[in-house]
Amino acid sequence: MKSHGGYTDLVGGRRLTARFWLRSLQAAAIALLLALPIGATAKAAVPTQPGTGAHVYLLRGVLNIFSLGLDEIAAKLQAQGIPVTVINYLGWESLAEEAAAAYRSGRIHTIILVGHSSGATVLPDMVARLDQLGAPVKLAIGLDSVFRTSLSGRVGKYINFYIANGNGEPVTPTRQLHGSLENVNVQNVPGVGHVTIEKNEIMQRKVIGAIDSVVFTSQPKEASAAPRLDKRAATAKPQTRAAQ
Repeated sequence: MKSHGGYTDLVGGRRLTARFWLRSLQAAAIALLLALPIGATAKAAVPTQPGTGAHVYLLRGVLNIFSLGLDEIAAKLQAQGIPVTVINYLGWESLAEEAAAAYRSGRIHTIILVGHSSGATVLPDMVARLDQLGAPVKLAIGLDSVFRTSLSGRVGKYINFYIANGNGEPVTPTRQLHGSLENVNVQNVPGVGHVTIEKNEIMQRKVIGAIDSVVFTSQPKEASAAPRLDKRAATAKPQTRAAQ
């Protein structure tokens, strides 16, 4: 992705308002994170459990207060013995370095990424960075990025859940993409919204089901993109919408 810190906006369109909105929130997020005591925003991690070889990295959105559903997903994964790390999206670059080092050392064998809002927006960048570091991503799941993004690098499967009648955007594949990309419109899921998508029980089951199908390959669970949902092709042209 190019331009504006990894986000591709529509020049002259309503995305300009979204860009300034995001920058102000980013500045506020950085100020808040710096003001918190050491450990208040530390990663929640669980040691690698024998038999899985997988690690799930979950990236929250702005201010760490709009993506608390990721903590619920993390707790459910932990209960299954799947190691997790939860962190704010601003730390994605250092997290990529950490994940790549663990992969190269053999401590983990399967890298899985989940991001909400701004955490979903940086996922393509993290996938590309991990590919450069020699640590391909097995599965990545984005939850309603409201900025246009493009995907390159190696990834087993990238699932982008977005709300088409809100501000969500499909992800666009590039020629440098090696893997599958699936854009899934979840606007018809009851109770789903941008600030609730990661808290919604139906969506949590879909996310966990997709992860389980990778980690526990002998018994795949619920498919990530249910037939009842309105799918958009990976090459679909994103619509122009104003970000909230």
